[in-house]
Amino acid sequence: MMNEFVYRGGKYMRCGYTTGSCAAAASKAAAICVLSGHNITAVELPTPKGITLTLDVLEPEFTADHAKCAIKKDSGDDPDITNGILVYAKVTKTSEGIAITGGEGIGKVTKPGLDQPVGEYAINSVPRRMITEVVSEVAAEYGYNGGFEIEISIPAGEEIAKKTYNPRLGIVGGISVIGTSGIIEPMSNAALVDTIRAELNMRKAEGHENVFFTLGNYSENYIARELPFDVEKSVKCSNFIGDAVDIALELGFRGILIIGHIGKLVKLGAGIMNTHSAQADGRMDVLVTCGVLAGADTGTLQKIPDCATVDAALDILDETRYMQKTLDILAVRAGYYLEAKVKGAANTSALMFSDKHDILVKTSGVDELINTIKDEYNG
Repeated sequence: MMNEFVYRGGKYMRCGYTTGSCAAAASKAAAICVLSGHNITAVELPTPKGITLTLDVLEPEFTADHAKCAIKKDSGDDPDITNGILVYAKVTKTSEGIAITGGEGIGKVTKPGLDQPVGEYAINSVPRRMITEVVSEVAAEYGYNGGFEIEISIPAGEEIAKKTYNPRLGIVGGISVIGTSGIIEPMSNAALVDTIRAELNMRKAEGHENVFFTLGNYSENYIARELPFDVEKSVKCSNFIGDAVDIALELGFRGILIIGHIGKLVKLGAGIMNTHSAQADGRMDVLVTCGVLAGADTGTLQKIPDCATVDAALDILDETRYMQKTLDILAVRAGYYLEAKVKGAANTSALMFSDKHDILVKTSGVDELINTIKDEYNG
């Protein structure tokens, strides 16, 4: 068990380690077993984070030519779906070189733009490097001059993959072996931002110059029902609008369309680019400000801060003649902050909707960008 902690949300939370660390540790253990001819019960693994792990080795078995060991994944206090799974490495002696492949439960890449090329097992580059380094060190320690074939497998991987982003990313047949630091920090946003980057890389590799973001199921349902392009081509950014836009700019996308329920995207009217409530709220503050600028009466505006949802606040505004003008001002403000974010580097627009109120809030350029994306993705 790891004893590294981070401070999150007012309390200390225990860190864990990635599937990449598990694969590297299992590979090191199996290499030691096959070269020494003895079982081992624990193995040390240095991680890119600078933390050295000491991990229990499970189910060791070996012959003169190969060995197989497992490491149990520990995600610490992070709510990780892979917590507790067993990651296996089978290390077989060969004449030369180090070849890393996937076995049961490891996904294969079917779309370009991901960390590994199409047709390769989804064992990402950092775990591959970690595996190569540790087995090379073991070979040097035992004076072994031959090579290794290393097969990573996760028997539970195919079933777990159905509950991850892998099918959406075009990784089929199992989960990915991932991790850039080797360590999982609880409630870290890094994994989701990495997924956004992976999806954007995939869209870029497909030749797209424009991209459209969704925030979640509401957005996807709206696109499927109302917009002239395939929701499967969207990139889900969840609350991480700012990070998603930054990555899109970094990759050179020329057009960025953000589609979401007004209950989230109203925050753009205050320049809030991470819409998670733990980061910032400001929903009612934005509506009150826009209402003041629209000329709504004080009595109406005083009711808004007590509303629990944006739709409830819209119910109040809907009783006045100022609702549409309030939303028009919201569109201008959201557009201003998006432009301030991208600084002319891309055409960036947002479309906010509310099914309950049958409204659309469009920042400048939305319709043109919708048509551009329709032509590009449907062409």
